[in-house]
Amino acid sequence: MMTVMLTQPPLPWLPGGAVEIAPGVGLVAGPGGGVVWVHGIAAFAWDAGDEAGRRLAAVGLCSPRLRAASQEQVAAAFGVIPVTVWRWARALERGGVAGLVPEAKGPRRASKLTPRVVARIRGLDGQGQSRAQIAAACGVSESSVRNVLRPVSPAGPGAGAGGQAGAAGHGEGEDAAPPAGSGPAARQPAGGESAGAQAAAEPAGAGAGLPVLPDPVARDAERAAARWGLLGEGAGPVFAPGARYPLAGLLLALPALEAAGLLACARSVYGRLKNGFYGLTATLLTLVFLALLREPRAEGATRVPPAALGRVLGLDRAPEVKTIRRKLAELASAGRAGQLIMALARHHAAARPGALGFLHIDGHARAYFGTREVQKTHVARLKFPAAATPETWVTDSRGDPVFMVVAEPSQSLASELRTLLPDLRSIVGEGRRVTVCFDRGGWSPALFADILGAGFDLLTYRKGPVPDLPGTAFTKVTCADDRGRKHDYKLADTSITLDITEGPRKGQQVSLRQVTRREPAPRGGARQVHTLTSRTDLAAGEVCWRMSSRWREENYFRYARTHFALDALGSYAAAPDDPGRLVPSPAKKSAAARVRQAEATADAAEAARDAALLQLRSPAPGHAVLITSQQVNALNDPVEAAYAKLDQARAAAAATPARIRLGDLAPDMVRLDAETKQITHAIRMAAYNAETSLARALDGHYAPARDEAYALIREALTTSGDIHPGDGELLIRLDPLTAPRRTQALAALCEQLNQAACCYPGTDLVLRYQVKPHPSPA
Repeated sequence: MMTVMLTQPPLPWLPGGAVEIAPGVGLVAGPGGGVVWVHGIAAFAWDAGDEAGRRLAAVGLCSPRLRAASQEQVAAAFGVIPVTVWRWARALERGGVAGLVPEAKGPRRASKLTPRVVARIRGLDGQGQSRAQIAAACGVSESSVRNVLRPVSPAGPGAGAGGQAGAAGHGEGEDAAPPAGSGPAARQPAGGESAGAQAAAEPAGAGAGLPVLPDPVARDAERAAARWGLLGEGAGPVFAPGARYPLAGLLLALPALEAAGLLACARSVYGRLKNGFYGLTATLLTLVFLALLREPRAEGATRVPPAALGRVLGLDRAPEVKTIRRKLAELASAGRAGQLIMALARHHAAARPGALGFLHIDGHARAYFGTREVQKTHVARLKFPAAATPETWVTDSRGDPVFMVVAEPSQSLASELRTLLPDLRSIVGEGRRVTVCFDRGGWSPALFADILGAGFDLLTYRKGPVPDLPGTAFTKVTCADDRGRKHDYKLADTSITLDITEGPRKGQQVSLRQVTRREPAPRGGARQVHTLTSRTDLAAGEVCWRMSSRWREENYFRYARTHFALDALGSYAAAPDDPGRLVPSPAKKSAAARVRQAEATADAAEAARDAALLQLRSPAPGHAVLITSQQVNALNDPVEAAYAKLDQARAAAAATPARIRLGDLAPDMVRLDAETKQITHAIRMAAYNAETSLARALDGHYAPARDEAYALIREALTTSGDIHPGDGELLIRLDPLTAPRRTQALAALCEQLNQAACCYPGTDLVLRYQVKPHPSPA
């Protein structure tokens, strides 16, 4: 016998007055409690005041076992947000029904406003003292004094305390639905208190009564919203007044960082990041601060306490390694690193137009020591070819980086210079004549003509064997450079004309000025160094020291490798190289070597034949000699054979192509990720330029600034200090440095930074700096 069971969906029946949550699911709520109906059955019920029962009903409706309604539908019916329903579910999992009992609202730690303190506050107020004086005398904040002295509101004596309890992180209505337009992304992190209101809680200049290393403002609500993708621009900075913050000195870099333009340029290029707790500004500030702390790689975040770095970011904690890598990957996926570099370069040109009169251009090989197959290139500091990624850098007359590009492998500096000319023109502007300075790697008369044709001047060394000038052509010249240093030269000022033997300008000529410097040779004697330029308005001495200033770019490379991990990998990602790209053929090099070997063999054979003939033709006195054709032919045979092999070697070399496809030579060749590396280069360039601006600001205020300016700035950036959010400003009072003269120099620097009136990024709080006086000796 077969049994057939007929099924049909339950009827969506609801009692009168029920509010529908989902089809067949409704809620009947009143003063006495509430009942949840599921397809005609009362599934949950609770009495008035039974908050745990109400929460249990909400969690049960969207539980995996019942699935009567979605979390969003339940949240809308119960007047909360979906995150709250999710929290109730987690609380039920951890503690059962007891976990759903609401916690008592109020401060999480003992209040400083004890009855004795309250009485003293009111007594000092009766004496006519100001709120700032009362706060300093009683060891509390001025907001606490204001709460004590505030008139009692009609809502009852607990109204003032309720406002303070809200500031502790448990604002009113955790379970209430937020009003329109005030969801988690719009909520203020500290119980509805805005950053501006918090800043007003502590006046600028208050120096006493600050708690040492207070707990940061709770950001749990924003983190929960970010977890669900409901936080748009990221969490904004909110500062808790406190003393002895470990990394408060990092805030010194913000005015210089604003001048570098990193945040503004990144905003114009990338817009914003995906919804999350850490927005674009917080991410970039984190990376800049890590670079200034000499931890420029993402892994360096493991060596900097997240809570300490978070305090200067205005957050509860800084992002950690995984988050930093994810944010960098998101930026790299946009493919706009080149646009960011160019935007920074244009900002640099607009902010420092006087420094762009001379642009130093040089190639830099970023050596790679991994296991992937990366094309080799010559690494100057290693003095041999190695796996490396070539880059071309442009720095201004002071050696500060302006922009960089990832160069094509196997390209010469001359080729890269020709490619960069349009970018240089877009940076410096139309009509401005800038001098391009480079070394012998860019030697090419055709390139010189292209540079002059693009409206630039050039300054470079002459390459190749050059006959020395007579000693009478040199005169002694004394001059001073842009840093006030004195130089003594022996110079000869002449001109030359170079023939162009390649490219579309082949057959043309270019005329340049040649300034020759005579100097002692390393092994005795004298040598002559020839410098070429198109500038006829410069004095001969300035031509020489301007050319020598090219080493400022090398100094940047050296400093950035040591302090900013210039050559570190930005990402472990790699992509296959272009198999159709033409690269130098190793066979061509081998063929040329065989030609040289055959030439040497032919020369040796010819020399041996000539020596044998000379011996035959020079007999001893009194002896006759007969030289036959057979003897001459025997001596000529090795020479003819050697020249035959030479002709074969030359023919083989001529038939061998100079370049072949990369896919035929090394099909497994890869290129390292350049997008992430360019982004990190942009961040570290901004960090370097900011640090350099601070170091130069010490000139005239610190006697050994020429030798110790950077060391002082590195110490200042890592010093501790107090942070006072005040009325429209953020006061940073730094602790004294290791020596009184350094503290005085830092105080002078702070005065200069105060004149900039820079705001903390993302707020309207104007940064104001002070330095605590150096303790006097006992």
